Amino acid sequence: MPKTVANPPEELPLNPPPGAAQLFAAFAKAGLLGFGGAQVWVRRALVEERRWMTERDYAEVLGLGQVLPGPNVGNAAVMIGRRFAGLRGSFAATGGLYIGPLIVLMSLVLLWQEFADDPHVGAFMHGTACAAAGMVIGNGIRMSGRLSPPPEQIAIGLLSMLAAAWLRVPLPVIVLVLGPISIAAVVWRGRRPQ
Repeated sequence: MPKTVANPPEELPLNPPPGAAQLFAAFAKAGLLGFGGAQVWVRRALVEERRWMTERDYAEVLGLGQVLPGPNVGNAAVMIGRRFAGLRGSFAATGGLYIGPLIVLMSLVLLWQEFADDPHVGAFMHGTACAAAGMVIGNGIRMSGRLSPPPEQIAIGLLSMLAAAWLRVPLPVIVLVLGPISIAAVVWRGRRPQ
């Protein structure tokens, strides 16, 4: 009996590429909504709401942003802005992402100086950190469910998580060891007869 392969769900067509002003607005909204975890909101804006990118395109850009120095979503903003609107798009996306949180952060610093000793403030900060962590975990689960990666990519992802979380291996070592292995796995899968 021939083996049947499940077809991925049909993707809706993408909308036309945005200009610098549209990028600024989308990233500014994501930056304000995602204080402490903007990648969830950036993905939602670009993939779900505005349909400028597919889930796979966004995952690839975010993955590249994670191995570069600096904040993941900031790196992604530079690359996405450049893809759609050149250098102006990079500045627009990055500026939009950071302008709102910068204003909020400066305001919070002023408030922190006044109320840092209040135990309610400590409890609020702890709850905010837990909510941000939950959003990032939920976003990862949501993205992986739609991408349906092959088994070798899942295994490499689990190995990297094990190495970082339980074995406390530094990230550069994980990238240097598992990076070439994952590249080889992708090349091997591409050469395999379907």
